[in-house]
Amino acid sequence: MKNTNKFSQYQIFVIAVLAILQFTIVLDFMVLSPLSAILLDELSLTTSQFGLVVSAYAFSAGASGLLAAGFADKFDRKKLLIFFYTGFIIGTLLCGIAPNYEFLLMARIVTGLFGGVIGSIIYAIITDLFDFSARGRVMGFVQMAFATSQILGMPFGIYLANHYGWHSPFILIVILSVIVIVALIVYLKPINEHLALQVKQNAFKKMAKTITNKTYLKGFMATTLLATGGFMLMPFGAAYSVNNLGISLDNLPLVYMVTGAFSMMSGPIAGKISDSVGKYKVFLFGCILAIITILIYCNLGITPITWVIVLSVIMFIGITSRMVASQALMTAVPEPADRGTFMGINSSVMQIAGGIASSVAGLIVVQSEGGQLENYPLLGFVVAGSIVVTMIMMSIINKIVMQKNETTQPQMANAR
Repeated sequence: MKNTNKFSQYQIFVIAVLAILQFTIVLDFMVLSPLSAILLDELSLTTSQFGLVVSAYAFSAGASGLLAAGFADKFDRKKLLIFFYTGFIIGTLLCGIAPNYEFLLMARIVTGLFGGVIGSIIYAIITDLFDFSARGRVMGFVQMAFATSQILGMPFGIYLANHYGWHSPFILIVILSVIVIVALIVYLKPINEHLALQVKQNAFKKMAKTITNKTYLKGFMATTLLATGGFMLMPFGAAYSVNNLGISLDNLPLVYMVTGAFSMMSGPIAGKISDSVGKYKVFLFGCILAIITILIYCNLGITPITWVIVLSVIMFIGITSRMVASQALMTAVPEPADRGTFMGINSSVMQIAGGIASSVAGLIVVQSEGGQLENYPLLGFVVAGSIVVTMIMMSIINKIVMQKNETTQPQMANAR
């Protein structure tokens, strides 16, 4: 199965289906934000109620990830993926038929309970099926889901909502997800080699053992910091562009589409380079690029749209590079028998850390009477500082991974 040079047809199928699956998960999470204006009006929501609808997904996803982590290595990963993806589809369908606020809130909780676990299963599958030397490329393609949802999914979702009602984007996601799950059931082979490595152990004891593992703790700390930057800047990006940078609402989709297109292309490129020159080197490059552009971006006033697009593109190339490289590096941290548990906890840590980061950003940034966002330069310095600390943490992770590779490579050579 593992091939460090060229991917087999089956491996290409696995990468493609996981990328499309990830696209449906990301789109379901991201599509709520641009639907805010419609939902506030049609469901007569307050801003706090809408905020609860958004955060309900993140916190239920974080909670379910922790609860499922202890069981993640006890089942065939294919069966586990199909189970949780089925729950995600049901939750999304409930969103698509929600008649009121209470029903929609319940539906988002259900969607988060199932959808929040899927990312960790995907990373565990990638780790099981692909050698470390090829994971950068695989992660690059799977991470394209975020950019694709930005340049294709969100604009199309907004178009559907404007013409056919706010329920329609969720129905579209359900239809696409049903096609994906059929492909999973029919074509994905069982992924159960890790079961032979398991020992009889209480699921919660295993989770506690994983959480208290000193090496794994370093990985969780790094993940916490990785989530901080993106989740601090993301919630206020549109408002900052319109109110501070002077970008009109009509031109805002253009900024997102161009930025997303370059992010989509940079993902696989960053992944391929990280496999050849080193994942930590690409991570450092992405961090430095992100820090420079974030500090410039967060200190801008009224700015021509061309300059905003250029800066946004460079910034997201940096962010994409660091995410692809760091996720590929993180897959090598857990032992084979602990992959599912580690990835589950790691995914939950990212969700919860992201929710906290968004809340902290909301305390830093305030909106003036004129609509401008104040303290944005301070937010930029906080994000830049978190990236610097992340660089230090990831250097520790890199050393751990390199030491593991040095011990496993001679064993693999002897096995051959």
